Amino acid sequence: MIRLGSLAGYAFSGPRLLGGWTPPAAPAVYAILYKPDPDRDRFAVIYVGYCDDLATEGLPFRHRSSPCWVKRAGSKWNLHIATLEVPGGGPGHRRMIAEELVGMYEPHCNDERFDASWRDEWIGAYSDAPSTAPLPPHGN
Repeated sequence: MIRLGSLAGYAFSGPRLLGGWTPPAAPAVYAILYKPDPDRDRFAVIYVGYCDDLATEGLPFRHRSSPCWVKRAGSKWNLHIATLEVPGGGPGHRRMIAEELVGMYEPHCNDERFDASWRDEWIGAYSDAPSTAPLPPHGN
């Protein structure tokens, strides 16, 4: 298991070696990873995608972005995959998770980019100062 996302909130299965992996017929979010330093057990995210069926996504190496993955990792045998099947999650939920991960990790092989920041006008300003508003009276 590998945890990805804000506060490492998504528990992905894997990472598994991409070469020789047989994708299941299942909807999922997936991350393509490689080890920038083979002597360390740390992975870099180079692509994030989502789909309705992993078996028809072109994985492992018929995917349209796979040449970028191989070039970035140096060899197809340096590539790994981690998958997240979202229980009860539909396509919109998988897309939202994938966009969050792309915004956070800025994977080299993703064409699209997403802003990972929040703006005050979206959710309101935050202050950790105590409120000075009076409390409502108890009871009626």
